[in-house]
Amino acid sequence: MSNKNQIRAEDVRFRVLRLLQENPASSQRDIAKALGISLGGVNYCLNALVEKGLIKMRNFQESNDKRKYVYLLTPKGIAEKTALTGRFLARKMREYEALKAEIVAVREEMELAAETKPGR
Repeated sequence: MSNKNQIRAEDVRFRVLRLLQENPASSQRDIAKALGISLGGVNYCLNALVEKGLIKMRNFQESNDKRKYVYLLTPKGIAEKTALTGRFLARKMREYEALKAEIVAVREEMELAAETKPGR
């Protein structure tokens, strides 16, 4: 798997774990819609998280529809979410700094172009 794909997969895991910690009763459709990924992608991710022992699936007790699940982060899942959060923040801060530098460079180019415009 390429580095970009690994980062994308890690971001999806982080976002799914974060969403489930906030709302364990989210349906797979809710998760897909909130994260802008396919329902199949959510299903695949959830199954992988269960297999790794990061979340547990339980039937939603108060629901008449026993196909509904609640997704609970395990202690291992909470630890993984914490680690993913740190890597996510570090990556986003690097992206932010690079974007900030690019904005400064583009502004300087625009100012220089405006100063050297004919007729000024």
